[in-house]
Amino acid sequence: MSHLKRKSASKKWPVHKKGTAYIVRPKSNLEKGLPVLIALRDMLKMGDTRKEIKHALNSKQILLDNKPVVEEKNAILIFDTLSILPSKKYYRMDLNEHGKFDLKEIKENETNYKVSKVTDKKMLKGKKQQINMGDGRNLISNFECKINDSVVINFKDKKIEKCLPLKEKAKVAIILGKHLGERGVIEQIDMDKKMAKIKVTESKSDEKEINVLIKQLLVVE
Repeated sequence: MSHLKRKSASKKWPVHKKGTAYIVRPKSNLEKGLPVLIALRDMLKMGDTRKEIKHALNSKQILLDNKPVVEEKNAILIFDTLSILPSKKYYRMDLNEHGKFDLKEIKENETNYKVSKVTDKKMLKGKKQQINMGDGRNLISNFECKINDSVVINFKDKKIEKCLPLKEKAKVAIILGKHLGERGVIEQIDMDKKMAKIKVTESKSDEKEINVLIKQLLVVE
């Protein structure tokens, strides 16, 4: 099925609930991202129709994580980069303080990097370590990262550049739950309860400290 009901779209999508009955469905990651079509048409206003966006994509001058994207249903996920080569504009998908997807303009050299959460690790033959990430990527790396840490991916070299540990004083983004979109610093971690106390620095409320499940956090710095 290529479409879903507009009212069933993720609350993170910055689209009006009123309008046409159906809206394009991403090929994958329905809850984690949104279709490139919506990012280009509804967020960046690069065209008024699906046909205009498809024409732009066919030029292969629009890059998703530094690779040409030609399918308008491909999902763009949090911290993915979008490069519009004709206009020399570059963006990173983020969340605003209301928990909605938001494309933030960045510099060209920043498109070479992305932060992603470690969700699993596997040991392969030859004592090679495979690190699995929340965006679906799997990379071989010798970095000593733990599940729930984050890694900085270098697209140019196709490797993990460094690990961002989940620890006290680490800066985090809240990517799930009722505090979605807020940012802060880890004050305390309770591994038994799988919770962290966060001192909020970017908030949609007046709360100074909140308790958040570790699985809802993404270390960003």
